[in-house]
Amino acid sequence: MNPLPLFFILIMIVLQTDRLIIKEYKPEYLNLAYKVFSDPQTMAFWPAPLSINETQRWIDRSMQSYKDNGFGRYAIYLKNTNHLIGDCGILKLETDNILVHDLGYIIYAPFWSTGLGFEAAKAAMDFGFNELNIDRLYANMPFNHAASIKVAEKLGMKRIKEFHNKKNRSILTYLYCSVK
Repeated sequence: MNPLPLFFILIMIVLQTDRLIIKEYKPEYLNLAYKVFSDPQTMAFWPAPLSINETQRWIDRSMQSYKDNGFGRYAIYLKNTNHLIGDCGILKLETDNILVHDLGYIIYAPFWSTGLGFEAAKAAMDFGFNELNIDRLYANMPFNHAASIKVAEKLGMKRIKEFHNKKNRSILTYLYCSVK
């Protein structure tokens, strides 16, 4: 039996769904991730699209979180094309002055309305509850981000708070929570 080629060994697949492979960021994903994070439509609910340097910091923060916490945000790839189409996962973040396990999900705009956001977020939520044994997950989104709200509610999350998000232009933001 032949051993797996080295490139298979180096790829850390964290989660798989019917249509997605969700894996740890690597430095070489920068340009692929930048395509997603710099897209104005994809990032319309963020303060602004990310620059290449901000995208690098995003990846670095995720990779540091893997070392510090054993989890983080991950790159989402389509199984059938192997294209990076988003980001999802869990980070320890301060949200409106409280430290939470934040469940986040971003899908590249050309793939909106396909159910991929829910599919990725559900996989990340199940991973958080079942594998990481986290007992409470939070998600926050601007009040007018209907698709993200729909994903959170479809996941069974409940809106527990509204606040003006200083990290995002002081936009009215909803905080959702789900308990294991």
